[in-house]
Amino acid sequence: MVYQKRLYALLQPLLQRLSHCLLCNHSPVLHSGICAACQLRLPFLIHSCRLCALPLSTSDHYCAHCQQQPPTMAATHACWYYAYPIGQLIQRFKYHKDFAAGELLAQLAAERLQPQCHAPEVLIPIPLHWRRQWRRGYNQAQLVATVFSRQWHIPLAMGLLRKPHPSSAQQELKRHWRLKNLRQSFYAHAQVQGLHIGLVDDVITTGATLEAATQTLLNAGAKTVTAYALARTP
Repeated sequence: MVYQKRLYALLQPLLQRLSHCLLCNHSPVLHSGICAACQLRLPFLIHSCRLCALPLSTSDHYCAHCQQQPPTMAATHACWYYAYPIGQLIQRFKYHKDFAAGELLAQLAAERLQPQCHAPEVLIPIPLHWRRQWRRGYNQAQLVATVFSRQWHIPLAMGLLRKPHPSSAQQELKRHWRLKNLRQSFYAHAQVQGLHIGLVDDVITTGATLEAATQTLLNAGAKTVTAYALARTP
C-alpha cells in the first residue's frame, strides 16, 4: 500500500499533464495525449520512397537516388515529416527528457506504422555509444522501440546490435561523410542470423545511420532489415 501511494505521487504530475493536450496545453485530450484539432495539424508523411522514406511530392514508389543506388534496407517507414510540431516534440523528448512527448509520438506512430504483413521477427533500436547514452541518461530509439514492441507484440532484442566505437557528431555532415563516419562503428551479434529485423530510430536525416547499421546486421547473417522511425527530414 505504501509503495502504491508513492508510485501514485510520482505519477500524479504526469497524469495531470496528460489530461490536457501536449501541444496546445488547454484542450481536453482525444487520444494518446493530443486533442482532435492538434491531431489534424500533424504533418503525416503521405507519399514517401519505399526504400528510404524520403518525402515525395507525387505517388512515385521510389526516389531518384534509390532508383540509381538502392540502400541496404528492404523498406523504410516513417510516420511524419520532421516539421512543426513534430520536430519540437522530438527535440523535447530527445534532449530535454520529455518522456510524455516521447510516449505520445511512439504510440501514434505505432498505430500508423503497424506492420500488416511480413512483420519483423524482432525489433532492434539504433544503439548509442555507451558514453553518449551515459551522458544523456537514456536512448530515445530504445524507448520508441519499447512502445512499438508493446503495441505490435514483437519481441524487443536488446544487445544484438551495439555501438562499441564512438562516431563524430552527425548533424552537420552530408550523407557521404556520415557513411564514412559510421563505418565500422556498429557490431552485430551472431544471433541475428536468419532473422527479419525491424530497426528502430527516432529521426531519419540522410539514412546513413540506418544504412550502416543495416549493413552490419546483414553482414552478420540477418535475412532482411526493415527500418522504422518517427519522422523523416525532407
